[in-house]
Amino acid sequence: MSDFLARALRSLGGALALLLAAALLTAPTASARPQSAAPVPAATLTEVTDFGTNPSGLRMYVYVPANVTAHPAVLVAVHWCTGSGPDMYNGTEYDTLADRYGYVVVYPSVTRSSKCFDVSSPQALKRGGGSDPVGIKSMVDWVAANYSADTSRVYATGISSGAMMTNVLLGDYPDVFAAGAAFSGVPFGCFATADGSEWNSACSGGTVIHTAQEWGDIARAAYPGYTGTRPRMQLWHGTEDDVLRYPNFGEEIKQWTNVKGLGQTPAATDSPQSGWTRTRYGATGDQAPVEAISLQGTGHNLYAYGMAARVLTFFGLDSGGPAPQPQPGGCRVTVTTNAWNTGLTASVTVTNTGTTTVDGWQLAFTLPSGQTITNGWGATYSPASAAVTATNASYNATLAPNASVTIGYQANHTGNSAAPGAYTLNGAACTVG
Repeated sequence: MSDFLARALRSLGGALALLLAAALLTAPTASARPQSAAPVPAATLTEVTDFGTNPSGLRMYVYVPANVTAHPAVLVAVHWCTGSGPDMYNGTEYDTLADRYGYVVVYPSVTRSSKCFDVSSPQALKRGGGSDPVGIKSMVDWVAANYSADTSRVYATGISSGAMMTNVLLGDYPDVFAAGAAFSGVPFGCFATADGSEWNSACSGGTVIHTAQEWGDIARAAYPGYTGTRPRMQLWHGTEDDVLRYPNFGEEIKQWTNVKGLGQTPAATDSPQSGWTRTRYGATGDQAPVEAISLQGTGHNLYAYGMAARVLTFFGLDSGGPAPQPQPGGCRVTVTTNAWNTGLTASVTVTNTGTTTVDGWQLAFTLPSGQTITNGWGATYSPASAAVTATNASYNATLAPNASVTIGYQANHTGNSAAPGAYTLNGAACTVG
């Protein structure tokens, strides 16, 4: 096993495997369609083969909603190290949001042993140079050819290795991508290596520091002579990230503000959610040239339900922003637990006390330290410990006003068998009693 693979698996695999463990147990099998059989089936994750130039052997998965628009936007959703395109499909909401807004989602999937995207080689850091970015560009071209996609509305987003690739795609192909959203990434070119290694410890450790001009020049060098419009960028990072250290967040801000011809002083600063600090550069609205969200006390594994809607708002792919969340008091949770020496069961009843129907729900709560869910019913639970999200089953997704649903789980504990003290339903606080 290479030093890089061991490092990636150790640093990234554990947290992100827990994030999606439950979802992967029930992951759908993607159907396969060659290019000649396009377009692909609607509302089904489908693998496409022979999609074009693909020097690094990536696999392409695509999701086309049943109500795809006549000239749809294209969203490239890029997975993390040790992940895959189907993992990204199962672990994010971009497909269900596509059902609402009509865009097409492309899920690139790495086949090399590390399951990390190439963001370090000279080939990857040059427009048309080869490696993964060329294959991803071919995927976009395939969608454009087969669905008459709007090539002015092509976007990229990714988590960890996928966030780094998002930075790379926007640097290599500024004429293709209108905007990007990077969750826990590093600047374009930060991970560059000259010895064939995929891992750059100086960059991951947050010790690669440049001026804004230097970072901008590094990104611009990927496509020499390009003078057209540069993509907008949304950046997300946790202050306690121990895999791709927090200083990388500031370096990304330097790079993309310089690429966009902006200074380092925010046009607006606010806190859209407790513990978040959002800065916007070049404008104050939802589609600012650069938007950066810092999550206080959050580690590398920061992606959570609801963030995808904010990504779509930044991209302009929604119809006016994330759907309004129910106000606190719109839900009530009652919990009954039964504990023994090292285990417990919990029965959780959720009641919609609001006046509108909830169609699709996620109940979030934090387990006490030492508790780990071993199995559950009525919902999918992910991850198995700490901050858990329970997602509805297909048969109980709808909660009419005053309707209730009961779910439950079994867990191990190391001494503290208490029930969680707080719950949120689709991001809104519930009363507990």
